[in-house]
Amino acid sequence: QVQLVESGGGLVQAGGSLRLSCAASGSTGRVNYMTWYRQPLGKQRDIVAALAPYGTTNYADSVKGRFTISGDFAEKTLYLQMNSLKPEDTAVYYCKLEIYTSPHRRDDYWGQGIQVTVSS
Repeated sequence: QVQLVESGGGLVQAGGSLRLSCAASGSTGRVNYMTWYRQPLGKQRDIVAALAPYGTTNYADSVKGRFTISGDFAEKTLYLQMNSLKPEDTAVYYCKLEIYTSPHRRDDYWGQGIQVTVSS
């Protein structure tokens, strides 16, 4: 059973920084993509940043220049460095790993979510 555990969230003042971590266990499959999402209270879940196997990254416009995604595909770990945080970054953050469960099948696995609150 694949499990993703997130850590590093919490309360921070505007302008501060946090580093989220996500670690997967229980899988021997190869990781394809690793992604961070966030969901503000009462709103939909949206993508924040994505990391492809060869190092390609993509960011939501709202976090470009402030957030940095990184990870280790072999170790199945994912990170999100968040700098210059704003109150509008307040949300529950989720990591998602796309893992090959067989040679021709990929499944998505989600973390439990972790709260990030930025005070003004």
